[in-house]
Formats: sequence, C-alpha cells, structure tokens
Amino acid sequence: MAFAEQVETICTVYAYAPLLDSLGGHIVSCDEMTGIQALERIATTKPMQPRLEERREFEYKRHGTLSLIANFDIVSGQIVAPSLGPQRTEADFIAHIIQTIDTDPQAVWLFVTDQLNTHQSESLVRLVAQRCVLSDELGEKGKTGVLQSLRTRAAFLSDPGHRIQFVYVPKHTSWLNQIEIWFSILVRRVIKRGNFPSVEALRERILAFIAYFNQTAKPFRWTYTGRPFTM
Repeated sequence: MAFAEQVETICTVYAYAPLLDSLGGHIVSCDEMTGIQALERIATTKPMQPRLEERREFEYKRHGTLSLIANFDIVSGQIVAPSLGPQRTEADFIAHIIQTIDTDPQAVWLFVTDQLNTHQSESLVRLVAQRCVLSDELGEKGKTGVLQSLRTRAAFLSDPGHRIQFVYVPKHTSWLNQIEIWFSILVRRVIKRGNFPSVEALRERILAFIAYFNQTAKPFRWTYTGRPFTM
C-alpha cells in the first residue's frame, strides 16, 4: 500500500505542476547521468551513399568521462541549470541544487528525485534549512533530531511546508522520474553515435544539444495516474 501511495504522489505532483508554475513555482525532475564516456573512433565514419549504409569504426580511444546532473522542468520541458563535472559527489549535488535555486531564489522549488544517499544528505538538510530560514534544531548526524538517519532527513526534505521540497520516487521506479526519459533522448541523439576527441569536446556537444533542445522543448505527455493498469 505504501508503494502505491508513493507512486500516486509522484503522478499527482506532475498533474499539479502547471498550477504551481502559474503561481511562480517550479517542479523539476532531477537526477545524475554518470560515467558518460568521451570515445573517439580511430577511423573516420564513412557516410551513407547510394546503396551503401553508413560505416562506423568499432574501435575507439577513451578520453575520460563526465557526469551530468540535470533538471527537467515538468511544465516547460526544458533542461534547467545543468551541471557537468568529472564526478557526482555529495558536494557536487549540493552545488547543483544551489545553482538551480539561484535561477529564481525566492520561488517555491519542488525536486522529484530518487532515494540516493546524496539526495538525503546532511548537507542538503542544512541547505534547505538555511534557504527556507528555518530555525528548527537539526540535531546531530547519526544520533539525534532531523539529522539522525536517512529516514529522518528524507522526512524533513520532503516536508510540504518547506519552500524547497524533495519528493522521492520509490526504489526501482526510475521510469517514474521524467528526467530519465530525457536522458534516453540524449543517449540516442548525441552520445551513442558521437565521436569525441576529448572530454571538453563531449562537454561542448552536450551543452550545445541542451541549448538546441530547449529552443523547441515541450513537456512530456504524462498520462499515468499511479493506479494499477486494468485490462
């Protein structure tokens, strides 16, 4: 029952996103895409010709990896304040959330994300408490109060009374997080068939695609309500 309620909550959040947007708030789907490889093919791809398919070299050189932390705006369909770096630590996620909030510092922000430890961290609790000007005693990590455990931190971060709130999808339901749909688009259109001579070239290509995508972005048509499918 708890699982079904969590799923229905996520779908309800999506349904009410246009209303919050009309009031000046933001609902974004947020997650990381890690280990994006900068692969350079050792021979040039031969383009299609009459009666000949495109021929791509299967051997490649590795030039390192990038991690992308991105927000998909549920209403506009745009990617907001993306972060690209060599890794995705707790500090990286905090920096990303700060960067996102700072695009509209006084607005209501609701982040739909998974239950990764870094999404329920002490640093994130302290950031939300600071930005929401909450005077509550947070306690001590691992011992008391809000900071005692992942469960208590998640409860604090998902409190609907806070101007900055996190809504967590249930475990093993990444398909509920709309940013995952956009990640699949990025893989198909940019990464899978790409040829990147450096990490910087990979970074530039991803950012260029985001800028291009945002020009004509549309929200995903979400029809699932969280209730069981019936035949």
